Amino acid sequence: MNLMAFWLFLGIVALTLLITYFAAKKTNSTEEFYTAGGGLTGWQNGMAIAGDYMSAASFLGIAGTIALAGFDGFFYSIGFLVAYLVVLYLVAEPLRNLGKYTVADMIAARFNEKKIRGVAALNTITISTFYMIAQLVGAGALIKLLLGLDFTTSVLIVGLLMTVYVVFGGMTATSWVQIVKAVLLMGGTFVLSLVVFSKFNFSLTEMFDQLKAATPLKEKFLDPGNKYKIPLDTLSLNLALVLGTAGLPHILIRFFTVKDAPTARSSVVYATWIIGIFYVLTLFLGFGAAAFVGYDNIIAEDKGGNMAAPLLARALGGDFFFAFIAAVAFATILAVVTGLVLSAASAFAHDFYSHILRKGQASESEQMKVARWASVGVSILSIILSLAASKLNVAFLVSVAFAIAASSNLPVILFTVFWRRFNTTGAVTGMLVGLISSLVLVALSPSVWSPEAGKAIFVGNPIFPLTNPGIISIPLGFLGAYLGTILSKNKSSGAKFDEIVVKANVGNMNM
Repeated sequence: MNLMAFWLFLGIVALTLLITYFAAKKTNSTEEFYTAGGGLTGWQNGMAIAGDYMSAASFLGIAGTIALAGFDGFFYSIGFLVAYLVVLYLVAEPLRNLGKYTVADMIAARFNEKKIRGVAALNTITISTFYMIAQLVGAGALIKLLLGLDFTTSVLIVGLLMTVYVVFGGMTATSWVQIVKAVLLMGGTFVLSLVVFSKFNFSLTEMFDQLKAATPLKEKFLDPGNKYKIPLDTLSLNLALVLGTAGLPHILIRFFTVKDAPTARSSVVYATWIIGIFYVLTLFLGFGAAAFVGYDNIIAEDKGGNMAAPLLARALGGDFFFAFIAAVAFATILAVVTGLVLSAASAFAHDFYSHILRKGQASESEQMKVARWASVGVSILSIILSLAASKLNVAFLVSVAFAIAASSNLPVILFTVFWRRFNTTGAVTGMLVGLISSLVLVALSPSVWSPEAGKAIFVGNPIFPLTNPGIISIPLGFLGAYLGTILSKNKSSGAKFDEIVVKANVGNMNM
């Protein structure tokens, strides 16, 4: 066991539990539990969004993918960053003006139907679970590397901690854990990237020249096509990454933690700058791991490449730097999983239980109790699923969540605000077609089935050739919403649409 890492881990846990303790004192209502009372400023929410977004996939998965596959790994960095332009220009303001606690609130502002809330809640729980599996897989590999604990025990530790943060601290604790994590992650990544760059004498040309001989890929390391052999797979991945953020529930609910739409927009700007700098730095982490850790050593520690960044820190800075970077990665995972648990629990308690089962009659205390129990249930489900996905790269797992979000949530969000004829049938059809097609295609993909044992979850030949379903499932989501509307006998209210357009752009005039 690495004692230095152990004490740094304890320090991270103690700090986050202290935050949760003080947050719990301020979490006495559903509004405080779901949205921190809408009291965050633009820069605070921007930092929290960045903390929520810079996940284990970003820090562990992308660095590992770049180290093992070269240029193809950088597609994740580009896609994650560009995605925020879609959020900024199309989603942030209408969502804040129309919604209250969840994504379903925005859609229900136009279509007040129980079935819409039910399907939207199902989408949220599914997307959040997939995303959470990625974080828990990264956590298991990280704690196993540092503390010598087996994968199952490591996942259980993180699962217990994330449940405690959400159950007791709600959105206030989640937000401040994410802010602290963003500061630690940016600091650690910057220092590690600077050390890597110094090893190449601060010369990009020298770095690229050395990398051509440092990996088994040789000169192909800097060319696309090492990981994604099929051009359509590359396009599918990037389509999912660019469009998926605008449908991720744990990111979208962050816009309800500020007081108004202008503050929501400013928080996106802050987040974009932070995230942009971070994803540029991932290039140095991946290249550094390839050059100074080596392909064989990365694979030997974790087949998915998820430990490339911590191993790089040990190679360049010794045990202390290794322990610090690993502790930062641990904080990263804790912060993201709390947001994911909260988004899933909010969807179940607010949308499904309160509005569908209790028909809007649930009391504040009743909703709080259900939300907390839902947090426990979501955590248990994610832990069980993550144990079956231990061999998969966390960046891939997150890309699947992005594809589901872009296929099931984004079409409905956009049509709700921009299409007058859109109706309830179209909304339900679009969400279900996007969700089901994404899950079915992933289940038939090479990431789940492989002829070689150990390469995927099951041994066998994949039916669907692409690792990411986005290029098929995203158009299907839009097509399902369109055909559901066109073929339905239900008519959308033009007056209601006009009201939604005004409210989406200027907010609630009665506020």
